[in-house]
Amino acid sequence: MDKTTTCCFTGHRPDKLPWGEDETDARCLALKQRLAAALEDIYRDGVRHFICGMARGADLYFAEAVLALRARLPGVTLECACPCETQAHSWPAEEQARYQNILDRCDYETMVQQRYDRFCMMRRNRYMVDHASHILTVYNGVPQGGTAQTLQYAIRKGLLVHPIPLEEKT
Repeated sequence: MDKTTTCCFTGHRPDKLPWGEDETDARCLALKQRLAAALEDIYRDGVRHFICGMARGADLYFAEAVLALRARLPGVTLECACPCETQAHSWPAEEQARYQNILDRCDYETMVQQRYDRFCMMRRNRYMVDHASHILTVYNGVPQGGTAQTLQYAIRKGLLVHPIPLEEKT
């Protein structure tokens, strides 16, 4: 893949989203619309390859939005960067099925490492940043956690940052 036309994503899991796991919440639906619009904007700028880390929450929203974009526009590819084989094994059954459905429909699946260890998520995040020139982010501003660390790493590596507000400003 051409790094200059590649975008990765970082965002929060359900426990850090104001609506938690309730994807019918109007704020979640609005975020998904902003995410789809941001993807169309970055596509117009020439980005065609998108890398997702496949975590619950915003990552899965991103992957599904990329798949929807791919259905409408030519040249779009989705790469699922999985930190380890057991990433989704402890998730609720419905989320495991969603995860597998995305994997079944993606263009490329990258397994960063076979077995879980405490560093595999960080390695996955670095893999995504190291293979992209853009990053879309849904970030609440809290300086701790994987989203903050991935965003900081992306900034150090010089990626173009495209923030998507978690909630609309009123």
